[in-house]
Amino acid sequence: MQNTSNDNKDSLAIVAYITLIGTLIAFFMNREERNPLVSFHVRQALGLWLLQMILGYFIGAFDSWMISTSFWIFFIVLFIYGILGAVGKKMNEVPILGPFFQKLFASIGQ
Repeated sequence: MQNTSNDNKDSLAIVAYITLIGTLIAFFMNREERNPLVSFHVRQALGLWLLQMILGYFIGAFDSWMISTSFWIFFIVLFIYGILGAVGKKMNEVPILGPFFQKLFASIGQ
């Protein structure tokens, strides 16, 4: 089966969840011909990465393996949920935080 331009663009939705650099790559590669699926997942991934970094700084101050493990499991589950949505080419918002990320980063991909 031959890949079309749209299939290549859709794979950027998956790349968005692979590190913050992947989010930036997906954002910049989606600027010319905007794909709504990629824009959606860039907003979700950017929100997850930024929140994970900000909260991780404060969670690290607790110096408790139970709190840190819970924190990491929470974010791993959210990232896996986002990746599965991107693989399935669905615009599923991440539970709890997804609608907030869509409003906060509404200007991305418009």
